[in-house]
Amino acid sequence: MQQLVQLGFPEMYERALVPPLFRPWAEEIVQHANVAPGDRVADVACGTGIVARLAWERAGRAAQVVGIDTNRDMLAVARIHGPDIEWREGDAAALPVEGGGSFDVVICQQGLQFFPHRAAAAAEMRRVLTSGGRLAVSVWRSDEEMPVLRELRAIAERRVGAIADRRHSFGDSEELEDLLVSAGFTDVHVTPTTRTIRFDDGPAFLHLNAMALVGMSSAAKDLSDEARSEAVKLIVSDSQSVLAAHTDAGCFAYEIGANVATARG
Repeated sequence: MQQLVQLGFPEMYERALVPPLFRPWAEEIVQHANVAPGDRVADVACGTGIVARLAWERAGRAAQVVGIDTNRDMLAVARIHGPDIEWREGDAAALPVEGGGSFDVVICQQGLQFFPHRAAAAAEMRRVLTSGGRLAVSVWRSDEEMPVLRELRAIAERRVGAIADRRHSFGDSEELEDLLVSAGFTDVHVTPTTRTIRFDDGPAFLHLNAMALVGMSSAAKDLSDEARSEAVKLIVSDSQSVLAAHTDAGCFAYEIGANVATARG
C-alpha cells in the first residue's frame, strides 16, 4: 500500500480502484449498451478509460472509440493503458465533437453526478448520438443505502465536519429518468443494481476513500496540505474496525448500488 500511495492519484485510481470497483461495473454498462462490432462509441467522463477499453474490445480494432474527460492527468494514464483509443480533453457540457450523430453508442459511467450542468451534458450526449443510437449511464445511489459507506462517512465527519459526498449526490432514479427524457431521449429505463465489491488491498481503499471524503468536507478549503494529510491518516486509523469487520479471506468487501439507465437517441 505504501508504494501505491507514492504514485500520483490517476495511477493510484487505475491500479487500486479500477480492477475491483470500476471494471465490474464497466463490464455491466457495456453490456447494457449492447456494444457490437463496428459501433462508434463515446465514453464521456472516461477517467483512465476502463469503459472505453472494454468497448474497444467488443467493437473491434477497426471501430472508432473515443474517451472524453476534463482531467488531462487522467487522460495521460488512459493513453498508457489504451494506446489504440482516441482520447480527447473536453467538457461534457460542450463535448469536443463536431456535428451531431457521430456515435452509435454513448456511455457515461459515474460522471453525471459530478457535472455542474447536468442538463447541458445530457443534451450534448443526445446531440452526438445518432438517431436511434444507444445511451447507457450509471450513477451511484445514495450512500445512505449502503451501510459500510455510510459508516465510513460518519467516521470521517467526526474529524472534518459535514461531508457532501458528490459521488452519491444523484441517486434518485426518477430524477435521472426525468433528466434524460427532458434531453430528448426515448425508451428510457432505469434499473437499480447492487453489487458486492471485493478489495484485495483494503487499506488502499480506506486511504483513497478518506482522501475523497476529506476533499469533499466542509473543512477542506481551510486545510493546509499537511493538515489534510494528517486528517486522512486519522480517518484511516479510526476506520480500522470497519475494515476488520468486513474483511474475510483477505478481502475487504461491501455492497454498493447504482442506477443504470439506458435510452435511445
